[in-house]
Amino acid sequence: MQISSRFTLAVHIFACIDTFQDAYKVTSEFLAGSTNVNPVIIRKILSQLKAAGLVAVARGTGGVSVAKPLEEITLLDIYRAVACVEHGTLFHFHENPNEQCPVGRNIHRILDDKLLQVQNAMEKELASITLEDIKRDTENCIGEP
Repeated sequence: MQISSRFTLAVHIFACIDTFQDAYKVTSEFLAGSTNVNPVIIRKILSQLKAAGLVAVARGTGGVSVAKPLEEITLLDIYRAVACVEHGTLFHFHENPNEQCPVGRNIHRILDDKLLQVQNAMEKELASITLEDIKRDTENCIGEP
């Protein structure tokens, strides 16, 4: 099981917007060039980020900008915005465990709370990392102020 690549693409998009906004008009085509992903997919992600109030998108070739200060946007905000998991749960349980089997009959009772603990821990960690942290790391990696 993997979390959808929309999450890492969305973070990549934010890093590009912040890095290039002063030098270039940041459009879905521009972002597609950096991510090496079809612009249609980029536009879908931008639409999700816009709906969550995280980016502003100018119509046509107007470009994209971040809608809030970077220190106010967490990785959890992005994760939730791009709907990385179905129905808000990270783990999808197999549909019909065998009720005649003692394990199958009890597997939800055995695992549900534990899996929720894992998801809560992951979400807590995502909430502790802001786009300001990503910006700082990006600047360190590419050597720009």
